[in-house]
Amino acid sequence: MSVIEPCYIALFKSGELGRLADELYNRLLACDICPWKCGVNRIRGEIGFCQSGALPIVSSHCAHRGEEPALSGTRGSGTIFFGNCNMLCLYCQNFQISQDSVAQRHHEVDCHTLAGQMLYLQNKLECHNINLVSPSHFVPQIVKAVLEAASGGLHIPLVYNTGGYDSIDTIKALAGIIDIYLPDIRYASKEIAAKLSKVPEYVVNNRQIIREMYRQVGDLKTDEDGVAYRGVIVRHLILPKNLAGSEDSLGWLAREVSPTITVSIMSQYYPCHKASQKPELTRTINCEEYAEVTNLLEKLGLENGWLQEMDAPTNYLPDFSRQGNPFE
Repeated sequence: MSVIEPCYIALFKSGELGRLADELYNRLLACDICPWKCGVNRIRGEIGFCQSGALPIVSSHCAHRGEEPALSGTRGSGTIFFGNCNMLCLYCQNFQISQDSVAQRHHEVDCHTLAGQMLYLQNKLECHNINLVSPSHFVPQIVKAVLEAASGGLHIPLVYNTGGYDSIDTIKALAGIIDIYLPDIRYASKEIAAKLSKVPEYVVNNRQIIREMYRQVGDLKTDEDGVAYRGVIVRHLILPKNLAGSEDSLGWLAREVSPTITVSIMSQYYPCHKASQKPELTRTINCEEYAEVTNLLEKLGLENGWLQEMDAPTNYLPDFSRQGNPFE
């Protein structure tokens, strides 16, 4: 296990983590946790856009060895896949858990159970970190569980693995709690974001929260074994026909955030879920589209990070109908 103490430990020891957990949980009374700001009382079971109430939904938790090398390390990233989502991407590869809210109700757990899952990933599976996938709509529940898990000995970094549609106020509230931010930079066009993922003002919101994440934790830092313990990794999924606006997005990162920021360029797009509804989404990316983005990295001076190979689309598809690890 890492000998570098995660940042949330200091907040736990001072008692500040408990105060923050209560403050975030109270926001569920008129929910404004994500940019939708639905205003529903989730404590009483009311639901808004994310179709989620007071209880966190955990669809799977496992040691994931297919994340970026600095996260997976040798023992895997302790991945917790949360059900439902505050985005509705037509091509979502996790659609089995992100867009079937009726089925996901069977995966509701309390915060005590969630804390136990975190400790299981640390103590039994010996994972390098706790990787919170699609956490945006469950932040209060997550922080409450971290508080309990810390009292039980949790001591590995927390990874906030998000599609990038988050409330700036919520991200600011996570300062000193999250060690590693792993946001997507999905689109450079608000019209395309609305068309493909049903989210308004994605670009403005996404760039605002990436700036804040970088302000909090800065460039990626790794230990002597190359395992990350702090910093930002920005993921960018190459989409067919340049729907992701790669040059705009990556250029913004290099110019407005930092040319030293770590990026993970993903070629794994696969036409899942409802992609067949849009002709431009019905195929994987081609060699020309891949080369265009790889050349951009050199042009922009973005030298830190990882680049998936062209065979990625068939290697990274999960199946959440399996018991245990959806990738095995």
